[in-house]
Amino acid sequence: MRISMVSEHASPLAALGGVDAGGQNVHVAALSEALAARGHSVTVYTRRDAPQLPRRVPVGPRLEVVNVDAGPARHIPKDELLPFMGALADGIATDWGQQPPDVVHGHFWMSGLAALDAAGRYAGFRIPVVQTFHALGTVKRRHQGADDTSPRERRWLEPGVGRSADRIIATCPDEVFELRAMGIDTAKVSVAPCGVDLGLFTADGPAAPRPRSHRILSVGRLVPRKGVDLVIRALPQLAAAGYDDVELLIVGGGAEAGLLESDPEVRRLLALAAELGVRDKVTLLGHVPRAEMPAIFRSADAVVCAPWYEPFGIVPLEAMACGVPVVAAAVGGLRDTVVDGGTGIHVPPRDPQAIASALTRLLGEPALRAELGAAGQRRARSRYSWQRVAAETEKAYELAVAAMPAGQVRMEGVAL
Repeated sequence: MRISMVSEHASPLAALGGVDAGGQNVHVAALSEALAARGHSVTVYTRRDAPQLPRRVPVGPRLEVVNVDAGPARHIPKDELLPFMGALADGIATDWGQQPPDVVHGHFWMSGLAALDAAGRYAGFRIPVVQTFHALGTVKRRHQGADDTSPRERRWLEPGVGRSADRIIATCPDEVFELRAMGIDTAKVSVAPCGVDLGLFTADGPAAPRPRSHRILSVGRLVPRKGVDLVIRALPQLAAAGYDDVELLIVGGGAEAGLLESDPEVRRLLALAAELGVRDKVTLLGHVPRAEMPAIFRSADAVVCAPWYEPFGIVPLEAMACGVPVVAAAVGGLRDTVVDGGTGIHVPPRDPQAIASALTRLLGEPALRAELGAAGQRRARSRYSWQRVAAETEKAYELAVAAMPAGQVRMEGVAL
């Protein structure tokens, strides 16, 4: 099968940890590699965001990335990319020429617009369009309110993508409920989770050194909704419970550690730590190469994932694969990934006291940490390999192809 992936802001070649680089980059890269390993030919289309990037980048057998000229060749925040989706569709359709793919798979709602637009260019020839949203605007608005920076057009364009796509791949059951609430027919929805690189993230291997008796780890983009401030607020409560020799290690952000303080979110977090008297317990590493992350995970007593909302979340899987228990906010996909009392501990969202209580329990019970960590490793290996995710994605593609009626007009209610 010839597969075109469209990922407008999340190139699989991008460095992880920047404001608009994270889980989606990992997802697109790993899924594409796994599908190519299953014998498919995969081309990932993304927007050129630097002038020096070559147009085509071979990544591996049967896998390449195409950087499409769509707007200025520089970084543009993803919430400002909508005006360039028509040009992205132009570049994709031009690259297809007279040999369109067997299926096109959009990642994120704007990529869905470009995928549907490009697929609609072939009169008399139907190209099935599959869509993974990764995050939904309805959920983002619910949790961020006036702080939501999405373009206003997302309110009607995103549901239009859902109605027009031939099949949707949701990453967790919670997303299926959200899609139904948007008026999308869930009969055409498959569920395939994110995966984890089980060759890289393992419990076996060295652990990074740590300067204190205990280490708590937070990994992810440094944006307010990730809830890193909640973990900082838990530190004084840990000290009051007798756990004063604790380091909170924060990995994330698009810069090296020495340049981090130019980031307003970093300044906010450090100011909070200073205000609470725990600045000496907080270490920010900034961007860390992916190959170094397993040793960092293995050095932690627990990983805390405390977002306000989370469509899925790859970090808990990486922690589990490394045998580390996870304290997770009971939101979105985290409720499925992390088993409460089985591979970690669920806490209510936006509740630093609950985070402190969970961490106090874990730090005080080494046997429990070992038990939850071992169970997490088993769960990651049995359910979340990229090979398994690729097989489930392949089934969704087959359903989309099999259900393809002739002559149906594409782009129902969607206009660029």
